[in-house]
Amino acid sequence: MTVIVIDTNVLLAADGQADHMSAECMEECLTRLKRVKATERVVLDDARILLGEYHHILKPNSSPTYGSAFLKWLLQVEGNANHVEKVTITPRDQENTLFDEFPSDAALEAVIDRSDRKFFAVSNAHRDKPPILEATDTKWLGWEDQLKQHGIKVEVLCRCELETIRKRNLARKTKTKR
Repeated sequence: MTVIVIDTNVLLAADGQADHMSAECMEECLTRLKRVKATERVVLDDARILLGEYHHILKPNSSPTYGSAFLKWLLQVEGNANHVEKVTITPRDQENTLFDEFPSDAALEAVIDRSDRKFFAVSNAHRDKPPILEATDTKWLGWEDQLKQHGIKVEVLCRCELETIRKRNLARKTKTKR
């Protein structure tokens, strides 16, 4: 059975809460999360940092959306090894943004948002270094090659759409600098 780490924005995109993404991206995220439930295991940290973020953003007891339903399911199966594997990550700060398990790489530390580091720490702490599902953050496209050097893979859903958005953003930056 395949194992996977899930970035919070996949759940948000499945809910249609990623304003800049298309309905096709939403559908792709929905389909991928259904596959996760049916045939894969989700990797979480034993301190529940990932679950805490999912819970904070999605509110599983309030809105009947697919992302919140997925989180509710995840909370129900959290102790079931058929659906969830847990790893230990070691926070180095009170905000849970710096981790011992984050790859030791100054270049990565310089570019990766602190709020995203927990996903990389969870993947890196697992014996198989499972891929991280990502849906809506164009910055992750620029990190893939560096992460691969540490054995961490990113499975980018909605890749074509993200690449288009990234090119448009880069063109704007270039135009602004002139």
